[in-house]
Amino acid sequence: MGVVPFPQRKDAQVGFDRAELARILDLYGRMVAAGHWRDYAIELGREAAVFSAFRRTAERPEIRVEKRPALRQRQGMWALVGEAGAVLKRGHDLGPVLAPVERRLMKLVEE
Repeated sequence: MGVVPFPQRKDAQVGFDRAELARILDLYGRMVAAGHWRDYAIELGREAAVFSAFRRTAERPEIRVEKRPALRQRQGMWALVGEAGAVLKRGHDLGPVLAPVERRLMKLVEE
């Protein structure tokens, strides 16, 4: 008898892997240390995994980092969404998508 592949569930939720979550939480921690963010939320669904960062609790998130595997072959599965809902950056890799927030952090630290 050969190896039988584990069946993939069609309704499985999208999630962040350990390296992706570590990268996002590292940036979040540095923004908290700079006094800019105070709270976060993670939403895992069938279409996307979303990390939202808040300046204050119970308001609209300042940024959302979205992972949508269905867009992997098109414009990229990663998106950085601003407070107004506009896509600020989209790409195939997490690093360049987080770059605008990294630059903002540099400005906050210099002030």
